[in-house]
Amino acid sequence: MRVLLPIFTASIFSLVGIASAFVPQRRTTRNVKTSPTTTLFSSVPSDVSTSSSLTMADLKADLVRSCTKEDKPSLSEIKMLVQQLEDHAELVGMGQASSSTGLMAGEWELLYSADDVTRSSPFFWAFAQAFPENSDQIFGITDAIPAPIKEVGPAYQTIDLIEGSSTGKLVSRVKVATLGGIATSIMTTRAEITGTMGLDGLTIRVDTTKPEDSTALEKLGPLGNLLNDNLPPFPSGQALEQAIPGSSSVIMRTTFCDHGLRISRNDSKYDEPYVWRRRKFSDSGVF
Repeated sequence: MRVLLPIFTASIFSLVGIASAFVPQRRTTRNVKTSPTTTLFSSVPSDVSTSSSLTMADLKADLVRSCTKEDKPSLSEIKMLVQQLEDHAELVGMGQASSSTGLMAGEWELLYSADDVTRSSPFFWAFAQAFPENSDQIFGITDAIPAPIKEVGPAYQTIDLIEGSSTGKLVSRVKVATLGGIATSIMTTRAEITGTMGLDGLTIRVDTTKPEDSTALEKLGPLGNLLNDNLPPFPSGQALEQAIPGSSSVIMRTTFCDHGLRISRNDSKYDEPYVWRRRKFSDSGVF
């Protein structure tokens, strides 16, 4: 705990990505299937008032609209919209069996998190496992730091799955700005995808955590850039294992994933979904 706390405290103030509004979408009817096309998710609610009459495109658009509105929606609202989408997806056979379809691979932008945006990183899932009696108190302290002293987001995940295998890599990047943006950095957690857990689960083992692209270091000129580029990451996975063996491994359940949208959950906090929008599909050299 003594080893991780300074790293945790430093890392909580670190995390940048560029969001894209474009996502691929698939339309389906009862008898006709079409290939995926790239479209914008509408920010306008559907004109249909009953969820039973909504199409997949309507349900996804309504979820994205709610996640991206100026005032953060309540967890109950998001859970209702997620449930409607998942129920309809199961009926039409779309977005299921995420651990085996290959659609998880790519770069994703976080649209909704019930907690602080940093909690989308598997590092924090593992940290809560390693320190079950202290994590909520620590998270509560850091979450209570008001803006503009601390501002968090955006958050991104890049997932790379080895073709024909259930293994790969996951990189979580979350921007953290402090003191009104005077100092910013990207809290970057790198993890190994070590296997699958049923049709919707990936087992993820946290490897390292590092504040990257620190503007505070950049102010030091060439020396700061050198430090930014060459400071080794903290072996957070090893430190977590010293606290509780096995705590560095977590399970991510993905209950919906298609060409444009993903709904994932921390298996230990299953009732709090994360909504992700695809920025791009996987390509070589991402890591």
